[in-house]
Amino acid sequence: MDANGYSDPFVKLWLKPDMGKKAKHKTQIKKKTLNPEFNEEFFYDIKHSDLAKKSLDISVWDYDIGKSNDYIGGCQLGITAKGERLKHWYECLKNKDKKIERWHTLQNENHVASD
Repeated sequence: MDANGYSDPFVKLWLKPDMGKKAKHKTQIKKKTLNPEFNEEFFYDIKHSDLAKKSLDISVWDYDIGKSNDYIGGCQLGITAKGERLKHWYECLKNKDKKIERWHTLQNENHVASD
């Protein structure tokens, strides 16, 4: 949170293991809000059969001008996930070409980002 009591959040998506630059996406920054709505879609050009070997790292950041962005939280969907995150991943794999929307609680673990 910034000194003004708000954040300037954005989301990073990273499909791992890494496929180079095309594995990473970022949303637009939502200025001065604690309740952002992103409503953005991203697509990965990958074979459905290869997707089962991947995981999707989702991280939320607070954009800061002139210094490092602050990590807010994140989660990972994929074969190594647990609970609802794993169920979500399996449902996505099972329902090719169908949008599957779910809410997940952000984890507050330390995160090392690489742009």
